[in-house]
Amino acid sequence: MASDAANKILQALGSGDGPFSGKEIAEITGLDSKQVSCQVGALKKKGFVESPVRCKYVITDAGKAELGN
Repeated sequence: MASDAANKILQALGSGDGPFSGKEIAEITGLDSKQVSCQVGALKKKGFVESPVRCKYVITDAGKAELGN
């Protein structure tokens, strides 16, 4: 199960039309931009987030499934 911060990021990515930059994710979630960067890296490794454009992120189907749990 993802952490609270990771869940906030997944919810933010799942709720809008991406892709989103780290700064936009930080603004939406209220998290610190460094925390967003760290969490996005971890979420990418798990396959929950991908980067279709440099420094922009979208939620994957696996990330959507994780939110459903």
